[in-house]
Amino acid sequence: MTDGAFGPVPLGWRFEVYDELPSTSDLCVERADGGEGGCLAVLARRQTKARGSRGRSWSDPGESLALSVLLRPEEAERARPDIWPFLAALAFHDALGGERSSSRLRIKWPNDILYDGRKLGGILIETGGGASPWVVIGFGGNLTSSPAVPGRRLACLGEFRVDCAPEPLALRLLEALDVWRTVLAQKGVAALHAAWLARGLPLGSPLVVRGMGTYAEGLFMGIGEGGELLLDCNGKVERVITGDVLFGNHVTNEVGSGRAAGH
Repeated sequence: MTDGAFGPVPLGWRFEVYDELPSTSDLCVERADGGEGGCLAVLARRQTKARGSRGRSWSDPGESLALSVLLRPEEAERARPDIWPFLAALAFHDALGGERSSSRLRIKWPNDILYDGRKLGGILIETGGGASPWVVIGFGGNLTSSPAVPGRRLACLGEFRVDCAPEPLALRLLEALDVWRTVLAQKGVAALHAAWLARGLPLGSPLVVRGMGTYAEGLFMGIGEGGELLLDCNGKVERVITGDVLFGNHVTNEVGSGRAAGH
């Protein structure tokens, strides 16, 4: 384990780097339940029991970002826990793109990162703590290569950036988290939703939503006040709260799904 050996760590953060962990998010949850303070960041160069969304497990070949952060919510964040997917996605998008951010790098509701319509990264958010709430956010991204998943086209950071080392990327991400937490505190949820929409898929993009025995296909129409997905299904706007969202239609509905590193 090292702390702060890869450049200046943003003020207030504790940055730990491990060669290998079972799961960065599991470690952060354990530390949170043990009373650890917020602004802890844990990076692993390889994970042996990485976790994805909806209880999925992912393999981590060691060519990906595996970063989890432990936060203690501030007042504005406790009031709107639904904002975390959007705040985290904004930070991840900006850290990945940096000075080379472009319209080719987009957010798919609520917090997947796509490059040219192909999944590059994803986010896993967990909460707990009761009267002493905590939030653990896991960031996973393909850095120098993309895993081969039949029927899916994935992307990696190396396609548009030369500097793909996980440590500098993690530090950029911590800085971006600070920025967007400040925006939320000073300007409110509407400002984050507006910024997210500016980085999201274009309005009218075809999406497919798969849930527990449900299937919906339509056009992306934005997000509601509570962060729900607005989907135009044959002229009727549906509000989607949860589900696997794929970029495409019933013919190409695998193009925007796929695996990124878990946590």
